[in-house]
Amino acid sequence: MAAAGCELLETTVSRAVMTYKALRHIVHYYELIRSIGAYLRGNKVDLVIVCDSPAFNFHIAKAAKKAGIRTMFYVAPQIWAWGGWRIGKLRRLCDKLCCILPLEQDWFAKRGLDVVFVGNPLMDGLGAGAGYRPKEYADFDATKATFAIMPGSRSAEIDSLWRPMQEIAVRIRKNHPQASFVTVAVDAERLEELKQKQVNGFECEYSTDTVVETTRKADFAIVASGSATLQVAAAGCPMVIMYQSSRILWHLIGWWLVRTRFLSLVNILAGEECVPEFMPYFSSTEPIVESIERLLGDREKLAQISRRLIELTEPLGRGSAAEKVAQVVVEMLQD
Repeated sequence: MAAAGCELLETTVSRAVMTYKALRHIVHYYELIRSIGAYLRGNKVDLVIVCDSPAFNFHIAKAAKKAGIRTMFYVAPQIWAWGGWRIGKLRRLCDKLCCILPLEQDWFAKRGLDVVFVGNPLMDGLGAGAGYRPKEYADFDATKATFAIMPGSRSAEIDSLWRPMQEIAVRIRKNHPQASFVTVAVDAERLEELKQKQVNGFECEYSTDTVVETTRKADFAIVASGSATLQVAAAGCPMVIMYQSSRILWHLIGWWLVRTRFLSLVNILAGEECVPEFMPYFSSTEPIVESIERLLGDREKLAQISRRLIELTEPLGRGSAAEKVAQVVVEMLQD
């Protein structure tokens, strides 16, 4: 954004966390919200665009409303999955909602939001080149399988998932000595973090290539829950999905907050368990290894999953989400 000419008031990337892990940064974000509110009151702003993160952006949208500024939400808060009681707050704070999942348009429209589906920005441009092509597994040899490992882009995800993902890989290699692994880092800084936390007995190639390009060349992926799962799906790559949570907090409130049958974006879009998800993952990697081994032994199932993943993601990449959102912005400014 800075390269595109944006004036940055604050860079929060290094503090990106989810769920209860955000508590340690609460003072910082409280001060940031106050600072942004003061900026909105003291400067001429025609439109506030907030992206994702409702826990933070509801406060920003509220400050914008108090300052008499219209708001657009880009990437809908996933309150259709959990925290549905927040729909009233979203109606009050949002003038236009740009959603990136097809199921969201009808859900929010039925609840009184001015909403438009713009496509998914992660899919922009993926139709070019190799396009959306399912993998072929007719000649697949599990003993020589190539695995992509995606431990996430946040330090908090790496802290909780990187070690168990490596343990899973070590277990797989014991059964398949010629298997190879490539781990994707979002940038050079994260790549060094991953290398520093590599466990004994684990070997892999490290890459900062895109998720899609890496998984197009892989036979299977082990992925942290999040937006990367859609990119892996767009490559037609079968996967297992993991996310770590506090066992105590999950049993106390997690099961009550979540209102969807599945937790991963891929399975939510499919309306069924298209790929195995271990969410929340607590401690034992045994069920995950067993799930992977079952799939590796079933070529037809792998091919079936690959075809289904392409079916799910191809519609998300029709057109350019960025261009559609830009057009919505222009229309709001001209209105």
